[in-house]
Amino acid sequence: MFKIDGFFTSGWTFDESEHYLKNRYQMVNVGILLSASGLIYGIIGNYVRDVQGFIPIEIALLCMNFVMFFALRVYRHFFEFFAITMTLQYTFLFLYLIYVGEPSELKHLWIFTYPIILLYFQKTISALYWLCFIIFMLLVAPMQDFVEIQYSMYQVTYISFVLIIISIIIYFYQKKIDEARTIILEKQNMLHDFNSELEKQVKDKMIELMKLNESLELKVEQKLEELRSKDQILQSQSKQAVMGEMISMIAHQWRQPLSTITLQIADLQFKQMLGKGRSDEDIDKALSNISDTIVYLSDTVDDFQTYFRPNKEVASIEIHELLQRALNFALSRVKYENIKIRINKHLDIEVKTYINELVQVVLNILNNAIDAHNELKVKDPFIAIEVAAQSDSIFISIEDNAGGIQSQHLAHLFEPYFSTKGKNGTGLGLYMSQMIIQKQFGGVIDVKTSQSGAVFTIKIPKNIA
Repeated sequence: MFKIDGFFTSGWTFDESEHYLKNRYQMVNVGILLSASGLIYGIIGNYVRDVQGFIPIEIALLCMNFVMFFALRVYRHFFEFFAITMTLQYTFLFLYLIYVGEPSELKHLWIFTYPIILLYFQKTISALYWLCFIIFMLLVAPMQDFVEIQYSMYQVTYISFVLIIISIIIYFYQKKIDEARTIILEKQNMLHDFNSELEKQVKDKMIELMKLNESLELKVEQKLEELRSKDQILQSQSKQAVMGEMISMIAHQWRQPLSTITLQIADLQFKQMLGKGRSDEDIDKALSNISDTIVYLSDTVDDFQTYFRPNKEVASIEIHELLQRALNFALSRVKYENIKIRINKHLDIEVKTYINELVQVVLNILNNAIDAHNELKVKDPFIAIEVAAQSDSIFISIEDNAGGIQSQHLAHLFEPYFSTKGKNGTGLGLYMSQMIIQKQFGGVIDVKTSQSGAVFTIKIPKNIA
């Protein structure tokens, strides 16, 4: 598509730093087109008036105009040469009209405006030389004897005066333009320097930020490693604490069965020593009781081994069966403290979960409730366990009537090493329980307390993928 701006810039594109050169291209193209129009008009007029002397010169200048017009579109770096060539050829035409023409033909003197305009794009010293040369040639014209001219001294002086006035106007106009251009270039350079400095500062800041990020990433990784190590230590300590409690429970559970076995064996031995025989039926019954007791002890050991199995696996189980398994570990303490405990079952709820981990969490909460009852000596102590299912989650509620939790302790309840049991508490049970539920199950433990007791609610997904 034709663009008028590209036409006057000879089809070249210029960036912001070449704005001055772009203006020069536009002026030269305008000068070429206007002078070509004037030459064509002069050729036609001279032909009609049968003035043959100027036609060859005008045709030659017109041809040169067209050559330069198209050459500017091919040879960009020859701009100065074309500008000087145009100035010289129209200077020649101007002087030719003075030396050869007649005053009546002053209508042709408009041509001298083109070299003046073109000189606007020359250096100041070049324009001064050109002006001096033109004035010299004008003033010498009436005084020389080589060519007879038709202009008087007054006429050439008048023309010289007009030429000087126009040149002065153009000079001051050019000076103002140059000053403005210089200021603009200085501002552009300052802006460029500022942008360069800003880019450098931004680059330096980016490097600093990258180094800082790398340092922070390293520190975060170190802190995460420390936290992982700390969690492993806390988990190990919690496991050991629970193991100690469970060994104590097993020992407590084994005392009565072992005493029973010992008494039955002692009874057999005592009667044998007294010479009182025992019937085979009595012996079989005693041996059966001893065998049942041993099976009970073996089941207790199996539960203990299952709980501390190192590999963590997802398995399916009915939730009340899992709760009963946790309760079995604490059953001896419950009986010893004379605590009534019940698991409210409304319907079977099958879950797919980490069985041992959930048993550990429930057992921790049960032990805390038993400890609270033991400390406060509550009348008619009880612990109630209830399960509810909602959408894809299950809620295990463990409620006691051990007087609740003091408000100042509530905010720190799940913090590591926080305990209200004094030297008897590790402060790890509830902390590890919360960590297990949050990290392994993606759930949460919530606690509500009142003057009558506390309710711990465990929320976990029904099925773990």
